[in-house]
Amino acid sequence: MQALLCEIAAVPGAEIFGRVRSVQGLLVEIAGPVSAMSVGSRVRIVEGLRGAITCEVVGFRNGRALALPFGPLEGVRMGAKAILEPAAPVVRPSNAWLGRIINALGEPIDGKGPLISGPDSYPLKACPPPAHRRSRVGGAIDLGVRALNSFITCCKGQRMGIFAGSGVGKSVLLSMLARYTACDVSVIGLIGERGREVQEFIEDNLGEEGLAKSVLVVATSDEAALMRRQAAHLTMTLSEYFRDQGKEVLCMIDSITRFAMAQREIGLAGGEPPTTKGYTPTVFSELPRLLERAGPGTGEGAITGLFTVLVEGDDHNEPIADAVRAILDGHIVMERSIAERGRYPAINVLKSVSRTMPDCIDEEHRPLVTRARQLMSTFSDMEELIRLGAYRKGSSPEVDEAIAYQPMLEAFLSQTKNEHASIEAGYDELARILNSSELQSEQSEGVES
Repeated sequence: MQALLCEIAAVPGAEIFGRVRSVQGLLVEIAGPVSAMSVGSRVRIVEGLRGAITCEVVGFRNGRALALPFGPLEGVRMGAKAILEPAAPVVRPSNAWLGRIINALGEPIDGKGPLISGPDSYPLKACPPPAHRRSRVGGAIDLGVRALNSFITCCKGQRMGIFAGSGVGKSVLLSMLARYTACDVSVIGLIGERGREVQEFIEDNLGEEGLAKSVLVVATSDEAALMRRQAAHLTMTLSEYFRDQGKEVLCMIDSITRFAMAQREIGLAGGEPPTTKGYTPTVFSELPRLLERAGPGTGEGAITGLFTVLVEGDDHNEPIADAVRAILDGHIVMERSIAERGRYPAINVLKSVSRTMPDCIDEEHRPLVTRARQLMSTFSDMEELIRLGAYRKGSSPEVDEAIAYQPMLEAFLSQTKNEHASIEAGYDELARILNSSELQSEQSEGVES
């Protein structure tokens, strides 16, 4: 009832509208009461083959408003009526949204009936909490993946990026994190996904158990750029709703690169100049505005953010990857060469880093992690010579030791998508490997010989 009263109060007393004067590609020029519009305002074009079309004002030129649509423009004609919506776009989420799949407009697309609205409205483009009032990140969070728990430990309220090329296993890793992470709620945004993969992700990867405590926001690659951008903002808004209830929220967006591409389309259509690789300046200003919304709140709740970055051509130094890496609190690097040799998840722990890990790892586990990293680093430095057969056993005790431990460490880093590994179990297994009496005896025999 409270939500209904709020909607009634927002009904305007008079209708303000303009007229369509030009359509160029996806850009609609609207003439009329431009002074009543602002960047971000919504207008509704009432004539179209599929009914009313919602657009968003992205700029002004020559006394006209420039708008982009949330859907196809077929059927729009010159002089069509464009009604200005008076209120800023908001959503009214509730706990009943858990287990549901929605689009970027907050509408259900899972066939389970209408969504139950909550009493409070949340803006789609909220500002991050004030920096001086935010809480600090919490203790270590169990992600359920051995490689991450042991070598790239993540804290509650931390923001991490998952950097990988296409087909390296980002979506499968996300599904493992959604099912196994020790959190109260998961909010997952699938931005620019292939349409056929959405149902596969829900049924095969996420499963009923993962879906029950999750909200999925879906905007497929064939949808308008505004829909793809808004899906990312809606994912953050829902995360903020559950965070404000004092819950530990896991927010995952796949992928930030497609959000940036959508913003690039919007900027280019509005007349922005292209810069590096065609990305417009607003892309690099919108990225921190979106990503800074994750993290600790001003109360007990926190949003732990995991965001995938699709690196083009496996180039981890491309503009979006560089910008996101500078904003987040760490990065997880997945490499195609590791996936090609059959080790999943294909995480390169030597190139990955968690900036909060030194403060959340127990002192008793620190020597284990350092020792394992040293062994993997030594093997990585000599890997090419070893595989070519150019290294002779006995030339270096450190390299011999790294070669002996490598198969066991590789097996430790491997994990199937149906396998759960807790933090403590991971450290116990790592300690068993590094304290293996058989390997230690082999090494001592090698030194004597």
